[in-house]
Amino acid sequence: MKIAAGKFKAQCLKLMDEVEKHHTEIIITKYGKPVARLVPVGEQPVRPVFGLLKDSVSVYGDIVEPVGDTWEADGHNE
Repeated sequence: MKIAAGKFKAQCLKLMDEVEKHHTEIIITKYGKPVARLVPVGEQPVRPVFGLLKDSVSVYGDIVEPVGDTWEADGHNE
């Protein structure tokens, strides 16, 4: 995320809390040029791999039902 120095000054404490909570960084700019970076202190907490993609996939219809297409690899020559 990039933010102008004036806006950063007005929202400094709020932005510091966001960086800590979401473990993200903010680039602070002056006249459109990067001059500083606000980064969280320490290592990013390790997210467990198990369950990482939970609730991120939607299934529509029956995923086991044959689709009805004939493939050459099936051995059916029609």
